[in-house]
Amino acid sequence: MKTILIAGGTGFLGKILEDYFSKKEFTVKILTRNPKKENHIFWNAKDIGTWTRALEKIDVLINLTGKSVDCRYTKENKKLIYDSRIDATHLLGLAINLCDNPPKVWINSSTATIYRHSLDKEMCEKNSEVGDDFSMNIAKAWENTFNSIPNPKTRKIILRTSIVLGKKGGALIPLKNLTRFGLGGYQGSGNQKVSWIHELDFARSVDFLIENKQLSGIFNLCVPKPTSNTNLMQALRRALGIPFGINHSKLLLEIGAKIIGTETELILKSRNVIPKKLLENGFNFKYTNIENALLNLIKN
Repeated sequence: MKTILIAGGTGFLGKILEDYFSKKEFTVKILTRNPKKENHIFWNAKDIGTWTRALEKIDVLINLTGKSVDCRYTKENKKLIYDSRIDATHLLGLAINLCDNPPKVWINSSTATIYRHSLDKEMCEKNSEVGDDFSMNIAKAWENTFNSIPNPKTRKIILRTSIVLGKKGGALIPLKNLTRFGLGGYQGSGNQKVSWIHELDFARSVDFLIENKQLSGIFNLCVPKPTSNTNLMQALRRALGIPFGINHSKLLLEIGAKIIGTETELILKSRNVIPKKLLENGFNFKYTNIENALLNLIKN
């Protein structure tokens, strides 16, 4: 029986992984600031403490720790977004090296947002263009921190994860609500690419990376072919049985983002990302068609 420790595992992605690996009869433990379950272990994501004992002799450490980017990019929030990712990653790297028997694999979250806005060029793990703005620089600092601490006994993997579509959280919930209120048209130009992955394939790809012991480094987690914002919203309307949807101009989105406390980047940036390394190593997706994925998540 394998043991997985998920740092920051009480959020949307952590719950997906906990459910998936628990069903495979893995022992799953969670590092969290607010322990509420038997398998929860307290840490503050800043200081070495008794939680480090949980790293001894485990098979997998997965770090998902970080403040949500679904907020306004105020000075305060920018600092929290940065510090929560960098501090936790640096701390885990140090803690691993305190272990007599460190984790066999350390998988650290990153984001497909690290690549520049692109309508035409597909971004893979090699020879792609990493951008230069707040979100992209956060991702670069996150990965640099992960790579800066040598952990010679531990295999290390970075997940550049795209938008994860799931039943109980993430981007799909607000998009469904908009669509049900007749607001499910395209956003901005509608041409922006949307790289996404079904929650099951997200968990399966993590499992694949764990089981294939020769794999390390950076992996994009997304479907082989991105859709467009227009196609995404059309597929969502069909899945929900909503015949129409009002489109949203960039100006209207800017106003709405201020009202609800988020940023338009989450919708307007063209994420044209492909999972070249997963495909080269033989990973098979169950959901590559946006309509099939949405029907599965909404109807079941």
